[in-house]
Amino acid sequence: MGLPVIGDTLVFLRKHLSSYLSAELGISPDEAGADKVVFVDGDKVDPITFPSGAVSALLINVEEERVLRAADRYVRRADDGSPQHVQPDIRLVLYVLFVARFKEYEVAWEHLSKIIEHFQGVPVFEQETTPELPTGIEKLGMELVTLRFAEQNEVWSALRATYHPSILYRVKLVAMRDRKPQPLSQVTEVNVELRRIS
Repeated sequence: MGLPVIGDTLVFLRKHLSSYLSAELGISPDEAGADKVVFVDGDKVDPITFPSGAVSALLINVEEERVLRAADRYVRRADDGSPQHVQPDIRLVLYVLFVARFKEYEVAWEHLSKIIEHFQGVPVFEQETTPELPTGIEKLGMELVTLRFAEQNEVWSALRATYHPSILYRVKLVAMRDRKPQPLSQVTEVNVELRRIS
């Protein structure tokens, strides 16, 4: 699994939330422009422009999760039980900003409230319970992030945009694994020679 895991995660979240909001707000999937969660137009990022009438999902930071690591970060077992030498898994934390831009202020917060409500009820997505989770992504954990006023100001200043109703989520534990593990030589015999020192 390589770098596309970041894009796969964002696409999954966009589609999943769009379907959820459409169902919760009574929007027909056949209705034109029914996508309630969208990505920002790549041609409109300087300064950034958020589409009206939707919630925009925007990746604002990526960092490595260094807390949860295997005891031996370079060894993993193959399907046949033999040890393999691999580069350690990278567990990423994605910071995704959901920005709601609607003509009616209360509609924006209705959409964001639905997102908070949904992730409160389903804070973790796993392959067993969420079949549409992209292949290779074992688990996604959703955690609401509360920014202080100064931090919030820094985010919007960096985006060079006017503040819109928004919420920030930390998407945790996206593992990126070494795709080319090497067989690990094993010690099968130990020769010990004892010498008497006079």
